[in-house]
Amino acid sequence: MIKSIFVFSVVFFFLFLISFSIHEYYIDNQEIILPFSLKKVYLFHLGVSLLICTNFLLLSTVHKIFEQLGFIYLGTIVLKLILFSLIFYKSIFTEEELTFAARISLFIPMIVFLSTEAFFVVKILNKKQ
Repeated sequence: MIKSIFVFSVVFFFLFLISFSIHEYYIDNQEIILPFSLKKVYLFHLGVSLLICTNFLLLSTVHKIFEQLGFIYLGTIVLKLILFSLIFYKSIFTEEELTFAARISLFIPMIVFLSTEAFFVVKILNKKQ
């Protein structure tokens, strides 16, 4: 179990470093000004995705909960979106209108981390079946 948590951590940190660096490089080259901190968006997704995967690994050992893990994961996705909206409310919703680049810059980290998180959750669920 500790090996799996270590793998989750390494993969998510590596994903953070690579995707954030590429994204930041592109934003700087295009001279795009974002109304939010791109680093904070990536750090939010890094932390929450790592937390979700670690908790799912721990919950997969509880036999009574294991059968409901798929539904719990759906709930965590909704909770993640709500938390993201609450934390970044000012920079997302109070702006008159986000530019296309700003909207894409919010969407890219979400897709990158959500797809990796879903991959790990599927591996956890398949391992126990």
